[in-house]
Formats: sequence, C-alpha cells, structure tokens
Amino acid sequence: MENTKKQSLTGVVVSDKMDKTRVVLVTRYEQHPKYKKYIKIQKRYKAHDATNAYKVGDKVRLDAVAPVSRHKKFAIVEKLGSQDVEQYLKVRAQVRK
Repeated sequence: MENTKKQSLTGVVVSDKMDKTRVVLVTRYEQHPKYKKYIKIQKRYKAHDATNAYKVGDKVRLDAVAPVSRHKKFAIVEKLGSQDVEQYLKVRAQVRK
C-alpha cells in the first residue's frame, strides 16, 4: 500500500452561516521570485463541518477529502484554538460598501 500524504491547511473560520459548511481563511507567506520580499497571501476555502460544531474565530486544521460538493474539497479535522477575527470582518464590511 502506498503512503500518500494529504494536503493539510491551517486557518480561521470567518463564516458559519451555511449549514454543514464553514468558510475558512488560510493565510500563508510566499517569497517573491524577483524581489525576495515575503508577500501575505490569503485565500478562503469552503470546508465541510458535518456537526456544525465550529464557530467564527475558531482556528482549525483542514484536510483534503474527496469532493463533497462543487466548492467543498476540504473537511475540518480539529480545532487548534480560537482567534479574534473581528478586525478581518470590519475591513471586509468596509470594502463591500
């Protein structure tokens, strides 16, 4: 049997309005190829949460799974802690106006 490694991400839940789905913000830093400066890259993933257990502000770990729906290709595996996401939500609300 092959030893395959699944993709794992760490992020913060920023939305829990959908049933069995959470929106998780994953932040990573990547080095620019030419200027060698580190750039913050943020991406939002929809993740499956069968029990609706995770709330906004929870820091969670995602694992890649077989597609659950069109947009959900990750599932929340565990809670790593909690984080304040009010600042992110305020900035997001100002951008939308």
